[in-house]
Amino acid sequence: MAKVTLIDSNHLRLIVNRLCYQLIENHDLFSNTVILGLQPRGVFFAEKIVQNLKQIAPNTTVNFGKVDPTFYRDDFRRSDKTLLAQPTDIPFNLEGKNVVLIDDVLYTGRTIRAGLEGMMEYGRPKTIELMVLIDRRFSRELPIEPTYIGMSVDSYDNQKVKVIWDDVQGSKVTLLTESE
Repeated sequence: MAKVTLIDSNHLRLIVNRLCYQLIENHDLFSNTVILGLQPRGVFFAEKIVQNLKQIAPNTTVNFGKVDPTFYRDDFRRSDKTLLAQPTDIPFNLEGKNVVLIDDVLYTGRTIRAGLEGMMEYGRPKTIELMVLIDRRFSRELPIEPTYIGMSVDSYDNQKVKVIWDDVQGSKVTLLTESE
């Protein structure tokens, strides 16, 4: 597989910082806003966002949870491969809250749809916004569009976008192309 680095650790840090300032601009003190990371990989991105928000606005309390879409997926029973569920941890009621759902890569929209369904068991939010690090724009199968985008990437179906969170060697986003 050929690899191309789309975002290095320095650029990734700038993107996370920009997205945090956009959240602060739109949600002020986060008094009625919660952040939910979509299991499994969206949680890493959401944790980076929450950590950065606490550095930028140390007196702000950010409610953070995790939602697992596994059992709400429309392909749950269609694959021979066993899907591994991750824990859902939403220690608060979502009723009337502004929810920011966070995932690393938006591709077809099916995982986001499943995550939306899973979080509805915790109350009916006032609003739901979607934040993604990478938006693979022309791959959507469902009408799902992000509110906050780190970077838009145009890619072919035989390519994968992989986000690597590594605090030691540096985080990065790569585009992987299968050999023909």
